[in-house]
Amino acid sequence: MMELIAQKQQEREEREKRERIEQEKERRRQGQELSVIRQKLQEQEMQKAVEERRREKQEERLARERVRDKIARDKAERARRYGGETSDPISPPAETPVQTTTLSPSSPTQEPPTKKEYDQCRIQVRLLDGTALSQTFRAREQLAAVRLYVELNWPDGPIGPFNLMTSFPRRVFTEEDMEKPLQELGLVPSAVLIVARK
Repeated sequence: MMELIAQKQQEREEREKRERIEQEKERRRQGQELSVIRQKLQEQEMQKAVEERRREKQEERLARERVRDKIARDKAERARRYGGETSDPISPPAETPVQTTTLSPSSPTQEPPTKKEYDQCRIQVRLLDGTALSQTFRAREQLAAVRLYVELNWPDGPIGPFNLMTSFPRRVFTEEDMEKPLQELGLVPSAVLIVARK
């Protein structure tokens, strides 16, 4: 009877040992499966992040192109409406001397020569980062042509709304000034404008 009890106890211990071994194997297998699943999820998240970043860059590029297209259309529209050109090649300001009236030899006095007039002016625009843009405009072109030129040639595009101003005498040009000719604003034959944030 004692031997039978001992045998049963031994069988039970061996069975529990085998069960523990099987449970440990199952636990390890499940741990490996979870590790694989976790790794796949991480890879999917990384791939998703890469795709999202690629999509954002694409949207930024398209948005930048739309802005450039809009500026180009505005430029063409202004040129059509006002007959001005904002993309003249850079060249020194051309002087148009005004003929003076010469009196006859018999006249005892002679009038002083009339002040010279210019039909072009050279504008230098200093950007926020210290770099400068230079361009030659017609004296009768509006200040808006200068602002449009800055928007089109600003590296990476303008960072936001900005004003144009002169340092001496200090003057910040308004939206109303944008419709005035450069000659009327005293920017002929040459001037330096500074970009300032609004």
